[in-house]
Amino acid sequence: MSGPGPAAGRATGQAAAEYRIEDLAHASGATVRTIRAYQDRGLLPTPERRGRANVYRDTHLARLRQIADLLDRGYTLASIKELLEAWDTGRGLGGVLGLVAEVHGPWTDERADRITRAELDVRFGGAQDEQAVAEAVDLGVLERIPGRDDEFLVPSPQELSVAVELHAAGVPLSAISGHLRELRGQVEQIASRFLEFTTEHVFARYLGHRPPTDADAAEAAALVRRLRPLARQTVDAELARAMQTFATRHLEHHLTTEEPFTSGVTAHPPVPVALPPATITAVERLVGRQQAAAFITAATEREVQARTLDTLTSSHSKAKKLGQVH
Repeated sequence: MSGPGPAAGRATGQAAAEYRIEDLAHASGATVRTIRAYQDRGLLPTPERRGRANVYRDTHLARLRQIADLLDRGYTLASIKELLEAWDTGRGLGGVLGLVAEVHGPWTDERADRITRAELDVRFGGAQDEQAVAEAVDLGVLERIPGRDDEFLVPSPQELSVAVELHAAGVPLSAISGHLRELRGQVEQIASRFLEFTTEHVFARYLGHRPPTDADAAEAAALVRRLRPLARQTVDAELARAMQTFATRHLEHHLTTEEPFTSGVTAHPPVPVALPPATITAVERLVGRQQAAAFITAATEREVQARTLDTLTSSHSKAKKLGQVH
């Protein structure tokens, strides 16, 4: 016996459609085996038995779609069962699903965009670099669109624009990919720590019972909306502070010394140079003891300037000779 199909209910004038298990599987996207497994675990209501066949209705289809959505959001079957039992026993699920939607919603106002392969090549100087495209896809900077080999989804146009600017400034694509991987790991640690912090001090009171009540879940969702921008604002402020500090140190280093620069380490203090006593005595006799220090300083500066000019002149002469040879 094949049982009624999805159109049977409509044909007989009934309010709800009826499904065979095969029809339910087709409509929901689940397999017959999965549907039976859900029944065994108590995730699906018991179907009506009609002769040798089980008859399913729209409520079963809606439940299957709800389970699939929660699985996509990372919930386990055990936690989904608890949520659904809360719903079935009248404890309410609206607040919980609202909290789920709030957490899984976008954490940025940025909107995804699309880009063709030709446009991508142009933005990166016209060269076709298959390895760089593969790296971008692996990192999620680009996403392939099924059936469109010449077009990509760009989840974060801002992130792609940063890569374009860095490449235009002379940074190799492989270095950009490596930097992004390293940066992503550090940012994920920041995000994890922020969630631990807020869970401990803010959300712990909502996690004492599973699932939370409808009212608690709704209040927690409102708190997520309030706290959502705080992590980004804090990171933006701290990044700006750190960039100003280290950019200044980098500039001072490159303008004043040839020693290797180490981030986070202050510059070495100047080391005093001891002059021979006879030299100091000769200078004091020449200009007087009170003027000796200023005289030595001025003489040192003139010597440094002279050596700098000699170095520049020598470099220019060598470059000129090389130009003549070529």
